[in-house]
Amino acid sequence: MTVTLDTMVDTLKAAAESSRLRILVLLAQGDLTVSDLTEILGQSQPRVSRHLKLLMEADLIGRYQEGSWAFFRLSDQETARAFVLRLITGVDPADPQIERDMERLATVKRRRQERATEYFSQNAASWDEIRSLHVPDRAVEAALLELVGKRPFQSMLDLGTGTGRLLEILAPLYRRGVGIDMSREMLAVARANLDRAGVTNAQVRQGDIFAPPVERDAYDLVTIHQVLHYLDDPARAIAEAARLLRPSGRLIIVDFAPHTLEFLREEHAHQRLGFSDKQIEDWFADAGLDLESSEEFEPRGNGAAGLTVKLWLGRDRRLLIADPVETLQITQVGEVA
Repeated sequence: MTVTLDTMVDTLKAAAESSRLRILVLLAQGDLTVSDLTEILGQSQPRVSRHLKLLMEADLIGRYQEGSWAFFRLSDQETARAFVLRLITGVDPADPQIERDMERLATVKRRRQERATEYFSQNAASWDEIRSLHVPDRAVEAALLELVGKRPFQSMLDLGTGTGRLLEILAPLYRRGVGIDMSREMLAVARANLDRAGVTNAQVRQGDIFAPPVERDAYDLVTIHQVLHYLDDPARAIAEAARLLRPSGRLIIVDFAPHTLEFLREEHAHQRLGFSDKQIEDWFADAGLDLESSEEFEPRGNGAAGLTVKLWLGRDRRLLIADPVETLQITQVGEVA
């Protein structure tokens, strides 16, 4: 996609200042708050806010609210994001100022990790109780990776991202990933996990699965992992997820098969005790999706008191009409025809 001469000049002007260029380099490593940037840059909050405002006006970065915190990220627009990434590749990482920024960024991320570890340890017993009832997560992840395949794609959305695990394991395949979760505590865990794994092409933000703060018709892959059983209206969540898919896009759901473990409803806030293939197929059909495959994973030891994990893949029925520019971008990044 091309832009007018005036637009290009304005964009270059916005980026052509040392502090703003440093901000772009930092945001390429992940989402940051004003406080984070103030600490890293060693500048006053009003000054940092001014730089952020100019970058936002040039559509080089975006902003989203999470409770009382405001996070900043590189632009969601593919052309703007690609422009920034090309621009900052020319910045020498050994530059003394950039090196200091990266050291301070590491300190910020280390504090995130410490907070996430504390939250995770406080809730580990509850999660471990449920994990003990079903097949190890790694087995399901391996099947999911095989189902997705090895072909690179543009964008992924993980609804109810939790720890950000799916964004982490699929990061080599997508150009841009987004995770949505209502819990600020879980988002802190996800950010820490993505930081630790070195994932810079994904971001997480607070939002409702029934009204996610993302654009529609924009994602090649949407995932809903172990979330549906917490919802009072799973069909509506699936319908909303389908609206976010591009033509021929895929929706993957991981959840439990029908079971009778009432204590999960009483002690762990499960609203649904699993789902049948027929339920998922009907909900997919109502949302304009075709059920392409269904996989089943028996509980640990094949015990009757365990939980069977199910993996469902649905595909948007609309035909994908290739965008020559996008196809070229995928080819350049993923080295596929």
